[in-house]
Parts: sequence; C-alpha cells; structure tokens
Amino acid sequence: MAPHHKEQLLSSSVSRRPANRAPEPVARVADLMSTYEPTWALCGGWAVDAWLGRQTRDHPDVDIAVFQDDQRALFDHLAGWQLIAHDLQTAGDTTEAWDGRGLELPAHIHGRLVADEGLPDRLDSASEQGFGLDLLLNESSGDDWYLSRQPPISLPLGNGVQQSPWGLPTVVPEVLLFFKSRELRRRDKLDFLALLPHLSEEQRGWLAGAISLAGHPWLPQLS
Repeated sequence: MAPHHKEQLLSSSVSRRPANRAPEPVARVADLMSTYEPTWALCGGWAVDAWLGRQTRDHPDVDIAVFQDDQRALFDHLAGWQLIAHDLQTAGDTTEAWDGRGLELPAHIHGRLVADEGLPDRLDSASEQGFGLDLLLNESSGDDWYLSRQPPISLPLGNGVQQSPWGLPTVVPEVLLFFKSRELRRRDKLDFLALLPHLSEEQRGWLAGAISLAGHPWLPQLS
C-alpha cells in the first residue's frame, strides 16, 4: 500500500520558524505564479531553504512543481515567455520552442522572459542562458498526487503542498527529500542532512516508508 499522510504534517521545528521574506529570485517567481489558478509549489533546493528560513547554497534556477493536467493553463499563463519543453518525445538537447503540445511524463519546461532574443542554437547550460525557471510536471488524479508509479507512492495534494515560512506554496520537506533520494547528487545529500534534524517523527516515518519500497542508503539515518 502506498504511504499516506494521516493529518497535516507540518508540526516540525521547520514549520514553526517565523515567516520572512523570500530571496529575490524566489519572490519574482512567486509574483509570476500568484495569479496562476491551478496548484503549483516551490520545489528543489530553494524549497529546502524556504523550510529552513535561510539560503544554504547557490541555486542556478527556481524549480516549480506543476501538474500534467494543467498544461494548457500553464502555457496560457506564461504567454510571452520563451519556453523549451523536454519529455520522452524530444531529444534532451532540444531548443525547439514549446508550442503547448501535450507533454508526456517525465517532463519539465525551461522558461525565460526574453522578449527581444531568439532561442539559442544549443541549450548547453539552461540557467547560464537565462532560463531561470524550471517547471517540473507531476501526475495527479483527483485530490491525490502520484509521486511514483513504480513503486506506487501517492499522497493527498493538500498534504504534499503547504505554505512555507516564505509565504508561498511549497512542497513539504519529506516529499522534497523523497524526490532528492532518487538521484543522490552531492547537493541532494547536503539537502537531506540540512532538513533531517527538522523532520517530525511522522515525517521521518513517511519518508522511511516511501524510500524503503525500493531500498535506500538513507534508511538508517531515518530510524
């Protein structure tokens, strides 16, 4: 059975930190998304910092979680932006502009607001070429967020996204670490160590249950 939250899980010391202002890159994106009606949330490294209430490292871009069924609304909302989409239908180095076509998961979209420049010939380093927004498409069904199909892991959307101390919707710490557990890059390990002391017992239990379905080196530290 997929692990589920039983109640609101933001009772940890992370969630009790006083609210403060988001750094400028995040504040700009929050302003951009403030009129976007479907569900969205800050994710990635900036989301870790949002729960900690401070910037812990440099971030090349701002990651936002959005949902597959809302692609049309997202495309319309970002009218005027340069958007490059990556999914299983396109080569990884594509610089073809996203025209709103339906994207298949896994998929993400690089975005930049540059009105007077054409798209690059190559997308060697998205952030260095001004693509400071990375939109990560996720799967949902009704009120449930499907984090993984194999193994099957889901949770209610309302438990997976909460308002962080920076005052914007943010992926909750245990779900952030679930996603980071799959790649184990150096920054993912650092983010795990930074957030771990602030997880409640229930949050630790959910994360341990989720990553134990596939086995994981973080399990001993969560017990």
